[in-house]
Amino acid sequence: MSTKFGKLFLIPTTLGQNEPLEVLPISVKKTVEDLDFFIVENEKSARRFIKKIAPRKSQPSLRLFLLDKYTSEFESKSFIDPCFQGIHVGLLSEAGVPAIADPGANIVMLAHHKNVEVVPLVGPSSIILAMMASGLNGQNFAFNGYLPIDNTERKKKIKELEKWSKEHDQTQIFIETPYRNQKLFTELKNSLTPATYLSVAVDLTLSTEYVKTKTVKEWKSETLDLHKRPCIFIFHKY
Repeated sequence: MSTKFGKLFLIPTTLGQNEPLEVLPISVKKTVEDLDFFIVENEKSARRFIKKIAPRKSQPSLRLFLLDKYTSEFESKSFIDPCFQGIHVGLLSEAGVPAIADPGANIVMLAHHKNVEVVPLVGPSSIILAMMASGLNGQNFAFNGYLPIDNTERKKKIKELEKWSKEHDQTQIFIETPYRNQKLFTELKNSLTPATYLSVAVDLTLSTEYVKTKTVKEWKSETLDLHKRPCIFIFHKY
């Protein structure tokens, strides 16, 4: 690996509006202070985070490359070009850690192809935190991303994942767009078998954090307000 190249730092952020150093190590602060080139999903929120964790950093000196659903593959390939000039670049997550349920995996793979060293920094992952707190099988689990939006397809997928969980002793993890959380919670209670364990993790690392694991039968009598709150759903059928 060429030592003259700059490195690609994978920079985690907070999962909400808490103070960065409550959940991020000082190494993240030091790295942000040393970088001027960042690959970001949203310029406004990225600048807000950088200002919060490194208040003395000059905002005009920042060079931000926007990586969102409108960014072309051709354009994104140029984002690590500063590394070839010996300049370090930071891939900044919108929430949590980069490239995990978050854009950036293609940038990381490009760095590997181009012999640019990739440096992941420690930070909060809602997926891992929820798995840790669930009490379910942490030796064998799968993150499935989003379930289908179509009602019929979603119910079918839930049943398939539940069957797989039972047959392979594998915990199933997934997420949903926050404004659909309430509907999905109801769907899970109606579609999963009564003995299946369902864990719901909400607002992780925030003052309103809530994590609870119960059987679906026990959840039937529970009411939760999940609307527009970041949430991780996990279930396991033993």
